[in-house]
Amino acid sequence: MRVQAYGAHAGDKPLEPLQITRRTPGAHDVQIDIAFCGICHSDLHQVRAEWAGTQFPCVPGHEIVGRVAAVGAHVSGFKTGDLVGVGCIVDSCKHCDDCDSGLENYCDGMIGTYNFPTPDEPGWTLGGYSQNIVVHERYVLRIRHPEAQLAAVAPLLCAGITTYSPLRHWNVGPGKKVGVVGIGGLGHMGIKLAHAMGAHVVAFTTSESKREDARQLGADEVVVSRNAEEMVAHTKSFDFILNTVAAPHDLDALLVLLKRDGTMALVGAPATPILRRMSST
Repeated sequence: MRVQAYGAHAGDKPLEPLQITRRTPGAHDVQIDIAFCGICHSDLHQVRAEWAGTQFPCVPGHEIVGRVAAVGAHVSGFKTGDLVGVGCIVDSCKHCDDCDSGLENYCDGMIGTYNFPTPDEPGWTLGGYSQNIVVHERYVLRIRHPEAQLAAVAPLLCAGITTYSPLRHWNVGPGKKVGVVGIGGLGHMGIKLAHAMGAHVVAFTTSESKREDARQLGADEVVVSRNAEEMVAHTKSFDFILNTVAAPHDLDALLVLLKRDGTMALVGAPATPILRRMSST
């Protein structure tokens, strides 16, 4: 079927209206009328060809929410009218250890929501900046709150899971001291989630002007990282640090803040690898 979308025909071209083809729903497919799609900064990098491998025309978008318009004959978990979401993955092999563990993002056959090879026209996936999308039921998420604000739900499907996943994996909760570095699109979610999980949350920012914002998001303390005294005061005190910064920055200044056996997870997506000095201490 032909549907309206927004996409770019080259890295130096703006997004513009275009028509794309969606496959006819198969037996296990869910067709979704898209209500909102969040704008992830990675969408901008990809559509501008700032990251390698962009296929054009490129229709970005992997923070998708909407309502089910149709379901395949063998779909049992969804029905027409259901509120649903789709995140960064629309397919995988479905039978490897990673898929069996619910970690399809590690599957060698994982297919992303856009710019990944697929047998469907035009040969690569096209994302959520469009009227609708057809996705295998395995990769569709139910939105169970009937009065959910869908525009606010959309960013949870990338920024939300990107920050929630490491917090959950490293058992963040009461009694844990957690640092969140950067108060941007990922960082503000990280602060709110860590606070909701019961941790003592310390936000790190280079901007004095963001101190009050961080507290309103749920930070118990705020450190302006340009202030050496504030940084030193937290040496060897963190159980976990969620680092959301994509720009080049000094990792050593953060690593010394971890307790022995503490963990720092880097979830920002830098354009080039972040390097750190190696030492024997």
